[in-house]
Amino acid sequence: MSDSQSPSVGSPRLNTGVAHNARVWNYWIGGKDHYEVDQAVGDQVASMFPVIRDVARADRAFLGRAVTHLTAERGVRQFLDIGTGLPTLDNTHEIAQRIAPEARIVYVDNDPIVLVHARSLLTSTPEGSTDYIDADVHRPDTIVQGAAATLDLTRPVAVMMLGILNFVLDTEQAREIVRTVMAAVPSGSCLVLTHPTTDADLGGEGNVEAMKFWNENATPPITARSRAEIAAFFDGLDLVAPGLVSCSRWHADGDAAAVVPQFGAVAMKP
Repeated sequence: MSDSQSPSVGSPRLNTGVAHNARVWNYWIGGKDHYEVDQAVGDQVASMFPVIRDVARADRAFLGRAVTHLTAERGVRQFLDIGTGLPTLDNTHEIAQRIAPEARIVYVDNDPIVLVHARSLLTSTPEGSTDYIDADVHRPDTIVQGAAATLDLTRPVAVMMLGILNFVLDTEQAREIVRTVMAAVPSGSCLVLTHPTTDADLGGEGNVEAMKFWNENATPPITARSRAEIAAFFDGLDLVAPGLVSCSRWHADGDAAAVVPQFGAVAMKP
């Protein structure tokens, strides 16, 4: 990152000496909001697990398809995007408001570098609204309370959890986070989720050593889960076809998309 592109260091929590997921992910998808340490760790992970760049791009493309589907096909007009990450092209509000200018979006993250760039997420059509909450996924009650200032929680909400529950290391705690948030939104709401896996049928074996390296050299620590563990996040919800699949294959054009070791799914609350 050149000096002209360096993120502000106004937040006292911003640590540029240790690689951080939001910045490394930004590096993998071709963004500019990262430092040399993020590039170094990102390159090392990619050398160990070359498909990781494809995972990052596939995850981002899944977001676009999911938001488009929910807005255009299912009439969703409210989105709660938890674990926002750094702003890039076609953020949730931009996709949704192109289709429905009245859409309302709340972004949630607690990464100081994301907070620095949050102003880029607060653009909105005059008819709609966007907001940003500085909150930790481990505190779902705080997220729900903050979201209620912008979203009408008596109307359906798309809860977006893309690549975030993998940073909640305890699986039961991760399930409780999902249960808490989904309990706060009404029937017709939905859960949109992606999560890395070590399952061999998706080519996830390489995640084991790559994540071990990550946890020794970067922050926050991460974990992968099996298909069954990820499927359990959708308990009590109705999966939208094609169900829980590699995120690259969810509503993709044709069957040509390469499988990546990252599950993705959308499910509706009955």
